[in-house]
Amino acid sequence: MTGEFPSWLLQNNTKLEELYLVNNSLSGSFQLPNHSLVNLSRLDISRNEIDNQIPTEIGSCFPRLVFLNLSRNHFGGSIPSSISNMSALEVLDLSNNGLSGNIPEQLVEGSLSLRVLVLSNNHLKGQLLWRSFNLAHLTDLILSRNQLTGILPDSLSNGSSLGILDVSLNNLTGKIPRWIGYMSSLQYLDISENNLSGSLPSNFCSSGTMTNVYLSKNKLEGSLIDAFDGCQSLDRLDLSHNYFRGSIPESIGSSFQLSFLLLGYNNLEGEIPRQLCELEKLRLIDLSNNHLFSHIPPCLKPTSEGQMEREALPVALPPALGPAPVEDPFKNKSVEFTTKSISYPFRGIVLKYFTGIDLSCNNLTGEIPVELGNLISNIKALNLSHNSLTGPIPSTFSNLKDIESLDLSYNNLNGEIPRQLINLDFISVFSVAHNNLSGKTPEMVKQFSTFNSSCYEGNLLLCGPPLPKIVLEEDRHRQCQGLRLTIKKKMALLIWGLSW
Repeated sequence: MTGEFPSWLLQNNTKLEELYLVNNSLSGSFQLPNHSLVNLSRLDISRNEIDNQIPTEIGSCFPRLVFLNLSRNHFGGSIPSSISNMSALEVLDLSNNGLSGNIPEQLVEGSLSLRVLVLSNNHLKGQLLWRSFNLAHLTDLILSRNQLTGILPDSLSNGSSLGILDVSLNNLTGKIPRWIGYMSSLQYLDISENNLSGSLPSNFCSSGTMTNVYLSKNKLEGSLIDAFDGCQSLDRLDLSHNYFRGSIPESIGSSFQLSFLLLGYNNLEGEIPRQLCELEKLRLIDLSNNHLFSHIPPCLKPTSEGQMEREALPVALPPALGPAPVEDPFKNKSVEFTTKSISYPFRGIVLKYFTGIDLSCNNLTGEIPVELGNLISNIKALNLSHNSLTGPIPSTFSNLKDIESLDLSYNNLNGEIPRQLINLDFISVFSVAHNNLSGKTPEMVKQFSTFNSSCYEGNLLLCGPPLPKIVLEEDRHRQCQGLRLTIKKKMALLIWGLSW
């Protein structure tokens, strides 16, 4: 359906109960009828090109709405405070528009039936200075990708039913409040990409309900030693790009549901805890860009058979509430992981099959455990670069049949490159540059025919294509001596011939 929004549908159908005009190309303004539609309970006009402002009297015109979805349009202006007059409203999604101004305080004080509030991807500003938070039934609060400032208000702690709290990609400051750990229904917490500071509360997982925690790209600091006590339900944990210090707590081994552990770009030190080997559902491990030392545990074994389905959540919407699903951060949240030398955001079904280990840019020593080649056969990306690893490249790495990116550069590895690696059919990034490797480079066949000299450079005793032919000094000396002998022989023959 294209053209102007069909206002006549609302004007001429006084007994209309539901209206779904999802995913069309409707444009123009959203005009209200000149009378109230007291029977209308569900209105979904998401995924269109409707612009201008949301009518200020929308709350009076549709007083009995239960479901309102205006997301993914071009609405501008402020959010009408009259929405709080919809006393039966349970789901409100205004995400992915151009809305500005503050979030009306009436929404969190007067919309007592509201269960889902999604205002993400707009231009909303101001602080969350909510004096009271009366939304006892609210399960989803998604305010990500706005320009909100200030701190997380203590009034949020009254949300006893809150299961999803997403305020990522804003300008929030202050510390993570202690009451976060006591939210009895909270499962999904995303406060990433703000300006939060301070340390994690020691009671962070006291409720035992949190499964997904994203705190990356803030200014958080301090030790993690007591932070994960009681975190047995954790599935995904992202604390990357902060200033955490100290060692990785051994208590992380009690998080048996953990599938993603992202601690890269911090100031962590100490050994990699062997307790990570006990996490059978672990699929992504990123400990890069820290100060970790000692050996790589030989028992690391990420698997692609991790927990894929989450438990039924109180935040899931019943099918009766509309044909178009409201934003589900469990499915839409992207996870950054460096593979093929580039940091990619992975999300959705791709994450189900992706496995990887990134231990790069640390102070790890010792040999690469040969066991890794047998334990992680389904891995897609392995990055051990920029450490102080020694010894040979394990020939067992030829068992990594699914690997796409293998980076062992900038270490002190020696010996020859195993010839069996040429049978890695899916590898598209390979680097052993700047080590002490010797012998010939792998034959340039299959995927290895695509790798240039930069993949092997910095190994003085390594030779063969695609490396350029380099004449060593002693070879040059032999060549010069041979040339002198040849000249002397020719001169002697010439003199003998003339004298004859």
